[in-house]
Amino acid sequence: MRDRHGLLSQPIGRVLLNMSLPNLIGILTILGFSLVDTFFISQLGTEALAAISFTFPVTLVISSIAIGIGAGVATNLGRLIGSGNSHKAKVFLHDALLLTFGLIALLALVGSLCIVPLFSLLGANDSSLPLIKEYMLLWYLGAPLLVLLMVGNQGLRATGDTKSPAKIMALAALINLILDPLLIFGLGPFPRLEIQGAAIATLVSWAVALSLSGYLLIIKRNLVEFAEFNLARMRGNWKQLAHIAQPAALMNLLNPLANALIMAMLARIDHSAVAAFGAGTRLESVLLIAVMALSSSLVPFVAQNLGAGQGGRAREALMLSLKFVLVFQTLLYLPLLFWASSIAQLFSSDPQVVEWLTFYIIALPAAYGPLGMVILTATTLNAYHRPMSSLLLNLCRLFLLLLPFAAVGSYLGGVKGLLLALPITNAIMGIACYILAKQITEPSKSQVNNIPTPN
Repeated sequence: MRDRHGLLSQPIGRVLLNMSLPNLIGILTILGFSLVDTFFISQLGTEALAAISFTFPVTLVISSIAIGIGAGVATNLGRLIGSGNSHKAKVFLHDALLLTFGLIALLALVGSLCIVPLFSLLGANDSSLPLIKEYMLLWYLGAPLLVLLMVGNQGLRATGDTKSPAKIMALAALINLILDPLLIFGLGPFPRLEIQGAAIATLVSWAVALSLSGYLLIIKRNLVEFAEFNLARMRGNWKQLAHIAQPAALMNLLNPLANALIMAMLARIDHSAVAAFGAGTRLESVLLIAVMALSSSLVPFVAQNLGAGQGGRAREALMLSLKFVLVFQTLLYLPLLFWASSIAQLFSSDPQVVEWLTFYIIALPAAYGPLGMVILTATTLNAYHRPMSSLLLNLCRLFLLLLPFAAVGSYLGGVKGLLLALPITNAIMGIACYILAKQITEPSKSQVNNIPTPN
C-alpha cells in the first residue's frame, strides 16, 4: 500500500496534478448537489429559494464536522501509510468510521428536534419555516450516510487514490440530477413533492454512493480491519483522530457560523438579499473547486512525505500550490466580469435578487486567489500536526476582520457595503498566509511518529 501512487518519489507537480484532476471532478459533483437543488428549487419561486438558502449554513455545519474528521483520517492515515504501518492504518480507519457514525447520528437527532427554533433565530419567516422543515427532516435522516461517505472517501484519498471517490460522487450527482426534476415537479408517474422532493433525491444518491464506497474500502481494497472491541485501543485512535479533527472541524464550523451571521444581517436589510447570498455561496463553491481539489491532494501528499521523513518535499509542494491558485483564480475571475448578470439570471427571475447576485459575482471572486491561499495554508497546517495554528488563522480571519468589516459595511453601504467586506478580508489574509507558509518548518520526529499502536 505504501507509495502505490508515487507520492514519495515522482515529480511533485505531476503527482499533484494526477491526484487533483479526479478530485476536481469529485468535488464538482459534490457541489453540484447544492447547485442542482438550488436551480430547480428556484423555479418554485423566491420564497422557496430563500428557504433553501436558510438551510445552507446548518447543512454546512454537519459537512464541516465531516471535513474535520476527514482531515484527521487523511493526515493520520497518510502518515501511517508513509511510514509503512499498513496494519495500524486499517485498524485506525475502522475506529474512525465507528466514531463518525455515532457522533453524526446523535447530532442529526438533536438537529431534527430543533428545526423551528434554530431557523427562526437565523431570521426565517413564517412562510419559509414550513418549507425548511420539509427539507431538513429528510436531510437529517441522511446525514450519517453523507458523513460516512465523505470520511470513507478521505480514506481512499489518503492512499493516493483520488479516481475512485470521483467516480462514486459523479454517479451520485447523476442520480440526484435525474431524480430532482422528477420529484420536485412531479413529472410522469412521480408525485409533485417540491422542496421535499429535492431532499429525497439527495438521500437516495447518498445511499447508492455509500454502498459503492463501502465496497471499495472493505471488500476490494481491504483498507478496513474489523478488529475486536478494545476500548483502550479505540480511545487511543480516537484521541489521535481528535487531535486533528476537533480543531479542523471547529475551523470549518467557523465558516457556516460567519455565513449565518451575515445572512442574519442581510435578512434585516432585504429578504431578497438572503436568496442572492444563498445562491452566491453555492456558486462560490464551484468557482473554488480547483482550490478544494488541490487541497484534498495536498494533505495526503504532505502527510505521507512527512511520515517518510521528506519534509523539504512537503514544503516545496505547498509553495508550488500557493502560486498556482493565485494565478489560476485570477484568470478565472476575468470572464465573470462580463457574464455576471447572465449567470445571476439563471438562479432567479426576481429583479432585486438578480441585482444583488450580480454584484456578488462581480465583487467577491476578485479575491478568490488570496482566499485559495488561505484555504491551502490552513489545511496543510493540519498535515503538519499544527491544527491549532490552522484554527487560529481562521479565527483571525472571521472575527478580527470579516465580521467587524461586515458590520461597518452594512451600516455605511447596506447590502453592497456588507458584501464588500468579504473580498477585502480575503485579500488581507491571503498576503498573511503566503508570508506564514514561507516560514513553516518541519515538525519534530516525535510529532510525526506520534501514532497510537493498536493492541
